[in-house]
Amino acid sequence: MFRIKKLDIFIAKQFGMLFVGTFFICQFVLMMQFLWRYVDELIGKGLSMEVLAQFFWYMSLMLVPQALPLAILLSSLITFGNLGESSELTAIKAAGISLMQAFRSLIAITLVISGVSFYFQNVVGPNANMQFAQLLMSMKQKSPELEIPEGVFYDGIPNCNLYVQKKNVETGKLYGIMIYRMTNSFEDAAIILADSGMLQSTAEKKHLVLTLHSGEWFENMKSSDVTGSANVPYRRETFTSKRIVLDFDNDFNLADASSLSNNAKAKSLSQIFHDMDSIRADYDSIGRSFYCDAMMLQFGMKPISRKDSLQAQKLVAEGKVDAAKSFEKLPADKKLEIVNRAISTVQNNVGDLEFKAMVTKDGDKLLRQHSIEAINKFTLALSCLIFFFIGAPLGAIIRKGGLGVPVIISVLVFIVYYIFDNTGYRMARGGMWAVWFGKSIAVAVLTPLAVFFTYKANCDSVVFNVDAYRNLLMKILGMRVKRSISRKDVIIEDPDYRKDADEARWLAAEAKEYSMAHKLKTPPNFINVFFKYQPDHAVEEIGERMEMMISDLSNSRDRMVINLINEYPMIMVKAHTRPFERKWMNVVAAVIVPVGLFFYFRMWRFRLRLMRDLVQIEDVSGKLANRLDEINKN
Repeated sequence: MFRIKKLDIFIAKQFGMLFVGTFFICQFVLMMQFLWRYVDELIGKGLSMEVLAQFFWYMSLMLVPQALPLAILLSSLITFGNLGESSELTAIKAAGISLMQAFRSLIAITLVISGVSFYFQNVVGPNANMQFAQLLMSMKQKSPELEIPEGVFYDGIPNCNLYVQKKNVETGKLYGIMIYRMTNSFEDAAIILADSGMLQSTAEKKHLVLTLHSGEWFENMKSSDVTGSANVPYRRETFTSKRIVLDFDNDFNLADASSLSNNAKAKSLSQIFHDMDSIRADYDSIGRSFYCDAMMLQFGMKPISRKDSLQAQKLVAEGKVDAAKSFEKLPADKKLEIVNRAISTVQNNVGDLEFKAMVTKDGDKLLRQHSIEAINKFTLALSCLIFFFIGAPLGAIIRKGGLGVPVIISVLVFIVYYIFDNTGYRMARGGMWAVWFGKSIAVAVLTPLAVFFTYKANCDSVVFNVDAYRNLLMKILGMRVKRSISRKDVIIEDPDYRKDADEARWLAAEAKEYSMAHKLKTPPNFINVFFKYQPDHAVEEIGERMEMMISDLSNSRDRMVINLINEYPMIMVKAHTRPFERKWMNVVAAVIVPVGLFFYFRMWRFRLRLMRDLVQIEDVSGKLANRLDEINKN
């Protein structure tokens, strides 16, 4: 029976506090990234604080499902990183509690968060998306805030170009004003010049009142009495003060949302399925109509009897009907007429098909968008669970808390997820990939990672042990490792110098004999290496006895002995014979040409290195035997 324990409550509290903080951080980062896409729609429009508050509120509601997986990843990573860094995770395992038992409270919380994510996308998100889209469309239609620059023509006022030589920012007064007013055409444009003036908005923010002082008005008057394009002379007016009313809607009006009815993001799951059925029904009827038109156009001729049809087939089979020969017998003008008629028919059919494809393409795009949003509601909720099984095991493996390493790992994992998800979305939206494949590729890539990290953390595996990877790389590349034996301060048992001297002489003799018996300079036989392997027990014995002697002499108090045993090379007793222990792996490596060549030349390199190592063993063993004989005499 599932019982809540103190450990579950403790881990849940640690996770809960971090989750709340990381959620708001992730929400803020996503909002800032999202805001850059629409910054041009906000700047310079003179929007009120109420409108901006609605914009940010609906934006935050839309981004909640995207912030939840990232917050779970980061908070679970930090939670178990802190537990590992403070050795609390070690104490939990020492008490006989497995890692999966420590996970169980957070698994339950993550499942609840996944449900909340799905609820948000299915209930809250569609309404927020619709309101946000309506608000954004209204912002785009709003006139910009009136900001008259100096020295350039300003065209922000409809049907009017305004030039101001200088303006007083404190009083709002304009100097050196020139206005080009456009009405119906350039022929009846009005030009207004004024020494000074002031521009103000009306109370309802629907018009602008331009008060001008000491100026002139020039206008090309078009007479309605005169037919054609005849014009009366210019009208010129001199004024000391004049008021002009200009149309300029500076108020914020909410646009009609009827044009957003096809927005799939603004629909719940039931609405998406209902609208997809409606779209399919509509475009199926269009397709049937196109099919009937094609049948009438291509096969609308009078049907022939079965007897005539069989007779025609018989004539064709006997070769008595040849369209090419019949065409060649026609006169030149008749041939030209037939060719032109065929080209015209093909062009008409191609144009008709392109138009019909354009009509049906919109329906396909709508269906893909609705399918993408339907699948997206499930994949985003599922990603919360996947990110937990990536973050929590990684925290238990790396055992680093705080906002250093966890943040870096979280960002890298989220970047991988974002790249695959965004690529899949674009390919599915464009129709290059199937919708289910495009929207599930990110989840399919991260799920094996989650399983792998959970398995490794449960087995106490050191996935991120740098030394293990470094040693593996050095082993693959055949890089040397030098001995570093130092003299011990406390020695319990002294070495047997007489026996070790005999071992040193034996090593020197065996190394010399092996070098003379084996031609290590020559390349190895490819067939014997990969297909007919035979073990080299002689080198194995040399390596084993050398290590035993070194282990015994490491207890020596003599500095010269310690220095000499440090000069012995670390020999790899099997690397010069075969690439792998298992025979089938050697066969596979030989079949794969690049891999086989790499291991073949690697083996040759180890043979050359073994030759040098044997020379060094012979030299060092001779010196060591002489030194041990001196110690035995003393």
